[in-house]
Amino acid sequence: MSRPLALVTGASSGIGAATARALAAAGHEVVCAARRSDRIAALAAEIDGRAVTCDVTDDDSVAALAAEVGGRLDVLVNNAGGAHGLDPVAAADIEDWRTMYEVNVLGTLRVTQALLPSLVAGEGIIVNVGSTAGRISYEGGAGYTAAKHGLATMTETMRLELVDQPVRITEIAPGMVHTEGFSLTRFKGDAERAEQVYAGVAEPLVAEDVADAIAWMSTRPPHVNVDLLVIKPRAQAAQHKVHRES
Repeated sequence: MSRPLALVTGASSGIGAATARALAAAGHEVVCAARRSDRIAALAAEIDGRAVTCDVTDDDSVAALAAEVGGRLDVLVNNAGGAHGLDPVAAADIEDWRTMYEVNVLGTLRVTQALLPSLVAGEGIIVNVGSTAGRISYEGGAGYTAAKHGLATMTETMRLELVDQPVRITEIAPGMVHTEGFSLTRFKGDAERAEQVYAGVAEPLVAEDVADAIAWMSTRPPHVNVDLLVIKPRAQAAQHKVHRES
């Protein structure tokens, strides 16, 4: 009997790589998609999956990904995303904003459009990886929060538009997650500034925590739709309220 098929974008590191491992452990064949070919090749070999080099901001690249997946897909995890910069709106870099919107929103749109027929055929589930930033605004985060709010709205709208189709539409919204690259990307490689985000927080979430939740959402019975799952470390009561030990 063939394994159910899952696709994870942004699978080269962090939440994406952890999710690919979690879904494989749950019995799925996993297509690992990302731009960094060497990383996803190693991951696919580790979990007996498939690696497909893909840039979600490129139409041809996404079309090739859909062709590799084929006519049936059980799970799509739209994880490719990221934050760039922490400048106030008055000083924001427009290219940073453009990049965040291209990847977080339009990239998710491209992949979803390309794979939706396969998901309907497989009576599958879409898990969009959002953020608590898609639920609240905070100083310096307008570009990222705008993108994640856009993703949240797109997810909610798709659920309305596809209610008569055999496909589930869900979102997971993590809070503070300490991964190898998120804050490093946001601060353009400034490792010291990236680590300050987690300073004094004894136990932020890690990628495996989020991956475990995604695997749980993805393996509920077909009639169960987890519309939104917000997941944060206990130390984070809100975006602006984090307990830090001295």
